[in-house]
Amino acid sequence: MLHARLLFPATAFCLLLSGCSGKGDSDARKKPTPQVGFVVMRPQAVPIQTILSGRVVAAETSEVRPQITGLIRKRLFTEGQTVRAGQPLFEIDPSLYRASVEQASANLASARASAEAAATKADRYRPLAEMEAVAKQDYTDALAQARQARAAVAQNGAQLETARINLRFTTVPAPIGGKIGRSLFTVGALVSANQVDPLAVIQRLDSVFVDMQQSSGELLAMRRALSSGGALPGSTAVRLRLEDGSDYGPVGRVEFSEVTVNAQTGTVTLRARFPNPGDVLLPGMFVQARFDQAMDASAYLVPQQALQRDLGGVAYLLLVGPGDKVVRRNVTADRTSGANWVITNGLKQGDKVITQGTSGLRADAPVRPVPANSPQRIAPPAKGANSGTEGSPRRQGG
Repeated sequence: MLHARLLFPATAFCLLLSGCSGKGDSDARKKPTPQVGFVVMRPQAVPIQTILSGRVVAAETSEVRPQITGLIRKRLFTEGQTVRAGQPLFEIDPSLYRASVEQASANLASARASAEAAATKADRYRPLAEMEAVAKQDYTDALAQARQARAAVAQNGAQLETARINLRFTTVPAPIGGKIGRSLFTVGALVSANQVDPLAVIQRLDSVFVDMQQSSGELLAMRRALSSGGALPGSTAVRLRLEDGSDYGPVGRVEFSEVTVNAQTGTVTLRARFPNPGDVLLPGMFVQARFDQAMDASAYLVPQQALQRDLGGVAYLLLVGPGDKVVRRNVTADRTSGANWVITNGLKQGDKVITQGTSGLRADAPVRPVPANSPQRIAPPAKGANSGTEGSPRRQGG
């Protein structure tokens, strides 16, 4: 009797252990293989975006300078306004230059009179010299005096023209059209053609240049890639980011690259032209220029959420390998393009990169791959799946 009592609890305990073990094995067998979304890799031409710092330069700049010496009598413009080419800007006292014109005009009249008398004398001596009524030397001297008189007329005519030009220079015009800055000299100031400072500065701002600096090493590497076929020519379109972080609307175009390298900075200047409605871009302003200098001919685009990095900072992707098992692949991802990472090394055509369901995945784990963004099918629970749980009556021990 005692032996039977001891045997029953032991038997019940073994049955309980057996039941628990069977339930665990059943749950493990029912755990589904995780579904993951993948994309198939195909090489494509991806823009290589270049970001360079630049400075705005006016399309045309002209210094307004006097070409004669004198006192400024009037200023004929409003500072900061737009002026047109040829518009009068300053007036220099013309008194002395007007007098010079009158004097040169009188000298010319005197020279003409002398030339007329010398020519008449030479004409009279000519027949007399032929009849040997006068010495031939006298005729030669008269003829030379007539020629000198004609030269004096030309000389005095040139002096008169110079005097008139100087008189015209008493009005200082705008050499180009554009925005004029502040006047650096006031009324009553003495100015001269040899002075260091200009009277004012005019800049044309309806279109402007942006000078960008790129290191000669980067430019050399880019040209080498283009020549080897590893890259394709990019676009000349340039976009700007202003100093306040906003984007400048109009698009510019790269016009040329400098042919020399700056010996002090080791950079090459690239120049782009931009339309400038509203004079938003001002000369001297610093900007950030972005443009696609070339196209990578054999790059791969991978959604950003697919790329992971380990503790060492190494970038890697999870791929669907043989037997639908996860494979880890280290890749090179140095830049982005929109919502994708640009992979330049580590992938080949046809690779299936896992982009969805990467959480908790490990290498060699089995997966159920489907094309990315495929809808997941959730099956209803099987009948009797909850047997032995809350819905089943508990076995009472006796």
